[in-house]
Amino acid sequence: MPNMIQNAKDSISQILNAAYQKAAEKGELPAGAALSGTVEIPKDSANGDFAANHAMAGAKALHMAPRKIAETLIANADLADTWFASVEVAGPGFINFRLADRWYADVLQAVTREGADYGRSDIGHGQKVMVEFVSANPTGPMHMGNARGGVLGDALASVLDRAGYQVWREFYVNDAGNQIEKFANSIDARYQQLLLGEEQVAFPEDGYHGDDIKDLAKLFYEANGDKYLTVPVAERHQAMAEFGLQRNIPKMQEDLRRYGIEYDQWFFESELHESGYVAESVQKLTDRGYTYEKDGALWLKTSQILAEQLLKAGKKQEEIDKLELKDDVLRRANGFYTYFAADIAYHRNKLEKRGFDKAINVWGADHHGHVARLKGAMDALGLDGEHRLDIVLMQLVKLTRNGEVVRMSKRTGKAISLTDLLDEIPVDAARYFFNSRPESPVEFDLELAIRQDSENPVYYVQYAHARICTLLSALAAEGHTVPASADAALLSTAEEKELIKQLAALPEEIRLAARDYDPSRINRYVTELAARFHRFYTVCRIKGAESDVQAARLLLADCVRRVIAVSLGIIGVTAPEKM
Repeated sequence: MPNMIQNAKDSISQILNAAYQKAAEKGELPAGAALSGTVEIPKDSANGDFAANHAMAGAKALHMAPRKIAETLIANADLADTWFASVEVAGPGFINFRLADRWYADVLQAVTREGADYGRSDIGHGQKVMVEFVSANPTGPMHMGNARGGVLGDALASVLDRAGYQVWREFYVNDAGNQIEKFANSIDARYQQLLLGEEQVAFPEDGYHGDDIKDLAKLFYEANGDKYLTVPVAERHQAMAEFGLQRNIPKMQEDLRRYGIEYDQWFFESELHESGYVAESVQKLTDRGYTYEKDGALWLKTSQILAEQLLKAGKKQEEIDKLELKDDVLRRANGFYTYFAADIAYHRNKLEKRGFDKAINVWGADHHGHVARLKGAMDALGLDGEHRLDIVLMQLVKLTRNGEVVRMSKRTGKAISLTDLLDEIPVDAARYFFNSRPESPVEFDLELAIRQDSENPVYYVQYAHARICTLLSALAAEGHTVPASADAALLSTAEEKELIKQLAALPEEIRLAARDYDPSRINRYVTELAARFHRFYTVCRIKGAESDVQAARLLLADCVRRVIAVSLGIIGVTAPEKM
């Protein structure tokens, strides 16, 4: 698929290299040098559409002043049958190129030809990539962090898919271990309080105190009466955990589906334990010499693994000693495996058993201390955690209304859950606002998210799409349909050219978003596209313009419609035809 920005840059390098060869043959420049440089888009289009620094980069090898090199290259440059109308020297030796009508026409043709696939590429070469995100504990309602992680993970998966990776979305269900015992113990306490009275049964201090636990206990009582009161604790807790999970997990799936998120797989931690895969993974670490026993527990030599990593990265031993690295327990003295042991087994399962080329996790920033440990464990297993496991850390979310921080739901009076949020604001707004830079905290303005004006960015972009749909429909009713092609020379205003340049930028934005694991680039891109369309629409009349100009502008507007829809689709936001 065409990346017209990158193609133009590559073409400039080819033109300059051909010019150098020609100049060298004529004796105007020294022969035998390798001419290379970078091509950038100037901030001010008065300086041209693209600026190359090849003359400055080659000054040392050619033993000449950069400006003289630039002038010689331009004198020998052949722009015939290229995308460029002119080229000139600027400043100390920049070579500035201006685009010809042909490039603008080819952009519109590419958008029309590729349709819904515009922006796709094969940069990923079909590599198998798993994106694991949300993975909230199934012991209670999902919160704001899960809401943000859900969008970032889902949009990142979409970006990677567009960039040519084979993408798998996964939710890891922590249905084993300490938190599930705590979950069962909390339901048990509420169950007994229902039967024996609250004053007779103490609620565990470390239990889950939410009303959702009371609701589960009540449902469990309604289903089973008092028959579990005399059942052994282990059996009672197993029944209660299963009962709670059978209700909580479908609710999580339902909430995420409402949020526009579908997973390829919900992977259960319990399967790792029951299959013996956790024990097998720990044994593999032992066989490789990375564990030891102390106080009846089995420990991972995390400090040694991390120290080895840091030494390879160039850290000095005295610097490493100051970090006071610690080891981790894999199997407790009571024989139970830790959460870290299960996490190691799960990621071994991703990379070794299921053969993903890369595993990407979207985590809250509070997990940053776990990143190096998990990567190190993968290295210890021979799975190259440094390059095959990537972690995207996202910062916190702060909800506000009228400038005030909001912690409680108006509807329930409790801490805001994902369900509460989606009851209050549209899914499109939630997805758009939460898909912001992962490394930056988000201040989510609940009032702004429901406003229907240009201050609300999602409304602003969707309105541009709807505006174009209404225009196309009105003109179609008068017999003016979108042409298959048009004379780009007729699209000569600055607003028209800037709009086409923005259309051309989507493939590059997708490439960079995939490279940097930053799908928020698509938000910024489509917001700017909408802004350029609104400026164009204000300045350039479509309906009532001369027929050939109207046809060209109609094609341009239709291309904008297509690209807005593609961009919003990547981040899981709808593109309405009417508003």
